[in-house]
Amino acid sequence: MDRVLACLRAAAEPTRLRLLALCAASDMNVSDLTGILGQSQPRVSRHLKLLCDAGLLDRHREGSWVFYRLADDSGEEGRIARQLISLLPAEDQRTGQDHERLDEIKAKRALAAADYFRANAAEWDSVRSLHVQESDVEIALLGCFPDRLGDLLDIGTGTGRMLQLFADRVDRGVGLDTSRDMLAVARANLETMGIRHCHVRLGDMYRLSLEDEAVDGVIVHQVLHYSENPSRVISEAARVLRRDGVLVVADFSPHNLEALREDHAHLRLGFDDVEIGDWFTKAGLVAGPIKKLEGDPLTVTLWSAKRLSIHHYNDVQETREQEI
Repeated sequence: MDRVLACLRAAAEPTRLRLLALCAASDMNVSDLTGILGQSQPRVSRHLKLLCDAGLLDRHREGSWVFYRLADDSGEEGRIARQLISLLPAEDQRTGQDHERLDEIKAKRALAAADYFRANAAEWDSVRSLHVQESDVEIALLGCFPDRLGDLLDIGTGTGRMLQLFADRVDRGVGLDTSRDMLAVARANLETMGIRHCHVRLGDMYRLSLEDEAVDGVIVHQVLHYSENPSRVISEAARVLRRDGVLVVADFSPHNLEALREDHAHLRLGFDDVEIGDWFTKAGLVAGPIKKLEGDPLTVTLWSAKRLSIHHYNDVQETREQEI
């Protein structure tokens, strides 16, 4: 009861209801919101703080920017926020004007994202041409996961393609990246496709900002070869996996293309199966099937692993002891 009353008190003001509706439609920063609402930055910030303190909005920092979005509906506050928004009359003139201004901001974001992607497409295309078609990789990735997932984490999300690919299969998706430019591209892509149950934010793959056993699936797609400490990335991914959760690493098998190190900042020239398997074991995971997609000259490999339930884990340990 107290939690419901706190949410109602926080939302019971016209500007704060407008903020809830806007943050339900898109990830918003203070600059965007002040422009839409026509109010001062300190006033908007105060309203946002009240909504965040009540748990109705989530707040994520990206460098000097802070983005706000409606709280996740896995919690009571998020469900209350969505119920409140559903009560807003569709014909409300002020809300309609807010969304018209929001559409203009989304269009500018999409244009900026397209410009950035176009400027960098040549680099990505030069690497992509060396291995199997990305569509084949995506089909193989889909086959590594169950048909339905609760929470999915995409480490090194880039353009947000993995979130787009799995959007129909997950209840919620989070993409992390260290590049604000890439996050802008990913955010614009998700908005263009109307995907609101997935979002992206700034994140460190060595120190994931998630609690233990927070997600049902983790994807590390073409990211590990940039890592100075791949074992730590896998260890962090394992930490946030729930029991029976699935981790899939998609990257290159060992190769000798030094140009990728020199021209594209690859720190590792691929990984072998034993190496990845050892990292899985050290992270408390049980390795699953390995899929290899032959390219010319690069081979893309998908390594999968599960964090077993206590019951299954004990069975596996007992079987190993018997084999020994």
